[in-house]
Amino acid sequence: MVMPEEERRNTAYHEAGHALIGKLLPKCDPVHKVTIIPRGRALGVTMSLPEQDRYSYDKEFMLNQIAMLFGGRIAEEVFMNQMTTGASNDFERATQIARDMVMRYGMSEALGPMVYAENEGEVFLGRSVTKTTNISEETMQKVDTEVRRIIDEQYNLARKLIEENSDKMHAMAKAMLEWETIDADQLNDIMAGKPPRPPKDWTPRVPPSGGDNNSGGGTPAVNSDPAPTAA
Repeated sequence: MVMPEEERRNTAYHEAGHALIGKLLPKCDPVHKVTIIPRGRALGVTMSLPEQDRYSYDKEFMLNQIAMLFGGRIAEEVFMNQMTTGASNDFERATQIARDMVMRYGMSEALGPMVYAENEGEVFLGRSVTKTTNISEETMQKVDTEVRRIIDEQYNLARKLIEENSDKMHAMAKAMLEWETIDADQLNDIMAGKPPRPPKDWTPRVPPSGGDNNSGGGTPAVNSDPAPTAA
């Protein structure tokens, strides 16, 4: 898939948003690699790998996951001044996590340690044909309010972190536009305020004959225009 340059740039900031939140929040799995090479229906991917086997998830981990999922759309808004359909799956996953926290895992003080919905009945062709319906309208309104609160809090946290670390966002996006994929070592360089090291198999571009031969191979050079900011 060949993407227009504007879409590549938007994807770079989108994935940088996920990666930055993943690096800053304590319970997110370590970010292993970030790429803007299209894979299937995804225009880019941020890959996180757990450091050890995990058999259950605590509340802070789930909240951090929601914030990380919102990082892509927030980056589009802040740095590209636009919204795209690329965040739709992120929203679905974030909303499902928040709803499960409230309705299945008892992680809401407002609704307490109680299961409010579960699948029951026969399963046909992989889909449940019946679901519980013994939840009052008033309770469902409380569930929706609590889900909205969780989502809003994590969205605001992610936006604050992205706006406070705009220099690291620009550096990540710039590196991805140059190299398409960056790994954990390069992300660590950026988070430490250093120029990211080039990929191990990367060959610096040779300048035209008669041009300036002082362009080094250590820092990506996408363009010299100022990085975009939100309107």
